Amino acid sequence: SRFPEYVHARVRVPVGWSYALLRRFHNAGRATLAPTPAIVDDLKARGFTQATLWSRGVNLEAFTPEGPRLPRGSAPVFLYVGRLAVEKQVHKFLECDLPGEKWVAGAGPEEARLKTRFPGVRWFGVLGGDELAQVYRSADVMVFPSVTDTFGLVMVESMACGTPVAAYPVPGPIDVVGHDSPGGAIDNDLRAACLAALARPREGVRRHAEQFNWPDATRQFEQALVPL
Repeated sequence: SRFPEYVHARVRVPVGWSYALLRRFHNAGRATLAPTPAIVDDLKARGFTQATLWSRGVNLEAFTPEGPRLPRGSAPVFLYVGRLAVEKQVHKFLECDLPGEKWVAGAGPEEARLKTRFPGVRWFGVLGGDELAQVYRSADVMVFPSVTDTFGLVMVESMACGTPVAAYPVPGPIDVVGHDSPGGAIDNDLRAACLAALARPREGVRRHAEQFNWPDATRQFEQALVPL
């Protein structure tokens, strides 16, 4: 997570102060592991000299297109999964003029305010395991409105269930979803990204997710280890 931006969003501490503190700590080590190439480049540009890639994986057996789905109508379903906090920008998704339904799975400090402002949304609370996979595969698009996450594991979980992702073109989605990707769509206009993602074939979405597997992520981690 981009903790300097999180701190700034909550208590207005200058981002540069937090990065200076983190840079001093991390540059004393042998490696700073970052989850995507875009984040590696961003850290190096900010003076983190030891940034190196360590991607993430998803349980491809637990999150799968096959399995039970929730009852729903024929209209499109757009889903958000994650914490309901100011830095996640959930309101950006809920403000979009989209056809069909909007679903939200998660909890957090913004929950009460969002429920009051957007009463037409279907709220699931916190889900995990089979229930979470069921919600993913029941939706048509999973919307990821955050611009401060460094990876966004929910994007990979959703794609593993065959559900495409819509997001902004920022570090995290740039590498996890990508431009002109079978896994979904990214656009500075979140509504446009949602509508473009809606057209992605679910089979291609699943194949795109399969590159994010734990054996590859484990090998990257092992390569970063140093002998004691």
